Amino acid sequence: MHSPGKLLATYIPMADMIAATFGKACEVVIHDLSIPQNSVVYAVNNHVTGRQVGQSFDHLIKQVLLSKTFTGDMTANYRTTTDDGREVKSSTALIRDASGEVIGAFCVNYDLSALGPMQAFMESFLSLNTAPPEPETAPVENVVEIVDDLIEKIIAQTDTASMKKKEKIRLIEFMENKGVFLIKGAIDKVADRLSISKVTVYSYLDEIKKRK
Repeated sequence: MHSPGKLLATYIPMADMIAATFGKACEVVIHDLSIPQNSVVYAVNNHVTGRQVGQSFDHLIKQVLLSKTFTGDMTANYRTTTDDGREVKSSTALIRDASGEVIGAFCVNYDLSALGPMQAFMESFLSLNTAPPEPETAPVENVVEIVDDLIEKIIAQTDTASMKKKEKIRLIEFMENKGVFLIKGAIDKVADRLSISKVTVYSYLDEIKKRK
């Protein structure tokens, strides 16, 4: 199983500290984005979402990079749902190396169901009618650059020269599930890297959607 690189490993004590500070309802996960299909390299209190080392990222593109509140390389306090229906408050920050390249992600997931009735009481007590200010729009160029790099790394983990149609469809389905194709220009880039036409990518996506 892939272990964290030297830089990512320096974040493990911080992950353990946060989990110990906020208790069993707080999960912390470290992703190595140089291996997108198996990006989870460390997880503590992973009973919260069930994240396992060797799994891939889930919400990075859809709820972090494409969030209107994505700024300063992070999105805080977005909601996700576990497979058994529990609400989780999540925050994710990108990790960059000395050259500025995005190499990982640091995620904190807090199980809101652990708060039980106290949460409902506090939400009711603190509710206000004043609408919050509109968040700033995320810098699109930065997001496109990050996702382009993810595409390169996803495809780099495969031998594209010997890939058959079924393997290409599986790879495209993985990227579709992760939200890659929500980014402008992603289809062109994937088509180019897989040496197929845009029309073929669209036909594969249609096939995937029909199957679902």
